Amino acid sequence: MNLLTTAEQKLSDEFCSRGFLITDAENRAALDEIQSAVAKEAAQFLGIAAPESRIEFFDRIADRVSPSRLNDLRLAVINHLQAAPWFREAYFACARSLIEMLVGNELAMQRGVGFSIQLPEDEKSLLPLHSDAWSEDSPFEVVLWIPLVDVFRTKSMFILPKEHEARWRREMPDYGDRGIDAMFTDMEKDLQWLDIPYGKVLVFTHTLMHGNHVNRERTARWSMNVRFKGLFTPYSDKRLGEFFEPITIRAASRVGMTYQQPSGFAG
Repeated sequence: MNLLTTAEQKLSDEFCSRGFLITDAENRAALDEIQSAVAKEAAQFLGIAAPESRIEFFDRIADRVSPSRLNDLRLAVINHLQAAPWFREAYFACARSLIEMLVGNELAMQRGVGFSIQLPEDEKSLLPLHSDAWSEDSPFEVVLWIPLVDVFRTKSMFILPKEHEARWRREMPDYGDRGIDAMFTDMEKDLQWLDIPYGKVLVFTHTLMHGNHVNRERTARWSMNVRFKGLFTPYSDKRLGEFFEPITIRAASRVGMTYQQPSGFAG
């Protein structure tokens, strides 16, 4: 029996067949608030006034910060966001309905936030080809990936589309000695670089191989990522209360989790 609505079934089928969805941010005001907070904190770190054009400021950040200071800037922004009481709710609001449709309505959310700034031609800020589920992440998770600028080509991230994944998984043992970089080179023709303008968000399963490479575009990439999973689905090494935190616990679950069977009584 499948009691999903027609709309839910359509989105579910698309996600299962592609492994990712790109859609408009559900709450644009929440997204703009996050973008504004990041811009203000970055400007404060640099000792300058908050920019009038946030995207232009982000795009041209290489004119203001050296690669050696980039990680300090990134950490300053992360610490600011994680201390802001409104941030996690705003982030979730950017794709709440879609996540609930794909994952469920009792959710756990990553406690921290992944945040990346990738300067043009920077060969250090790279995330090689990988699948998070190969190591400490549960395959029951999805990633909500949000760019704060327009991303395209090598300024974005790449993903291995679902239709190519089975073949490359079969061929992985052949690269045991040659390494993941050799696999990336051979796989590159099958990879898809995701074009995502600001205002849209990406939800994907990290069971798919993905990553980024050297940003060959003229402007910098600013992006964020947070994982979501069903509260009662299996966890891997990143556990509830450590890496994840419950965000939508329904009443029946709250009652069940606090219920205590009476002792010494046989009904």
